[in-house]
Amino acid sequence: MEMLAPYTTLRLGGPARDFAEATTAEQLVSLIAEADRNAVPTLVLGGGSNVVVSDEGFDGLVVKVATQGVSVTRDGDHVLVTVEAGEDWDPLVARAVAEGWSGIECMSGIPGLVGSTPIQNVGAYGQEVAQTVFCVRAYDRLTRQVVDMEARQCGFSYRDSVFKRDLSRHVVLAVTYALDISEMSGPVAYEELARRLRTEVGGRVPLERAREAVLGLRRGKGMVLDPDDPDTRSAGSFFTNPVLSPAEAEDLEVRAPGHPRWDLPDGLIKVPAAWLIEQAGFPKGYERGPVRISTKHTLALTNPTGAATTADLLALAREVRDGVREKFGVTLVNEPVLIGCSLTE
Repeated sequence: MEMLAPYTTLRLGGPARDFAEATTAEQLVSLIAEADRNAVPTLVLGGGSNVVVSDEGFDGLVVKVATQGVSVTRDGDHVLVTVEAGEDWDPLVARAVAEGWSGIECMSGIPGLVGSTPIQNVGAYGQEVAQTVFCVRAYDRLTRQVVDMEARQCGFSYRDSVFKRDLSRHVVLAVTYALDISEMSGPVAYEELARRLRTEVGGRVPLERAREAVLGLRRGKGMVLDPDDPDTRSAGSFFTNPVLSPAEAEDLEVRAPGHPRWDLPDGLIKVPAAWLIEQAGFPKGYERGPVRISTKHTLALTNPTGAATTADLLALAREVRDGVREKFGVTLVNEPVLIGCSLTE
């Protein structure tokens, strides 16, 4: 049996009953289709940067995606960049910056593989892949067909998509991004990044400047993988920023007048989860046994020495979630995908 912990950035997770690596899209489809025919549970594993695997592991087939390939075609003022699911994300961003393709530069330094980006609708510093995804090629396990899904069919929303809402149906094979041909970044949409770049929100800067600024911010928060930095032994942000209804927003304003917020359409507001966590009494570096909140970034839960178990991590996550709910009436939701485990005890 293959232990799954080495395949995750948290270095957590028990054994897989069976394990295979797919180096081509055809092989990936074949492995999944055969498992489905034989009613074998399957787990498709990418870079392991956004999953929490139970200590019991996975009682079925784990397929590690290792497909490679990038193709580029020009379409007017855009390029269409089709990337196999097993390609690493950040090298793709680095290439886009070097080639003068604008639209993903603010997502520099995000760990993981290309195939995971539409699943999570990955985003950072005011950009998300939903803004640039042209189409997604996937294997539909229900119809047993390879399908090309346009962006409008992907159901993108904040850190969500049709792929995430039903993880058992689609296996992402490749993603095509439509990127502007420009040496300048997209409009800077995130205030912290704008300050770092000494520009205003909505301003544009050279691509390389945007990438370096984002990498600097991420390193300062322990969000760029570094084997010498125990704070990077995490799954990134463990909780999403809550989006509250008008009634929920009104209740939070009573509990925490003047709290930070982002106003959204339809009276909704988004609240920074990091602020809620800190104000609920969980500062950076807060420890519970062998796990802790990152010393650099309140949203990251870490396995700093590698000696923790998934049960340890989930206990800390529940403590934080329950503390925030008790103080603010807001229930935090996990961002990583939980495999064989749950925050519900």
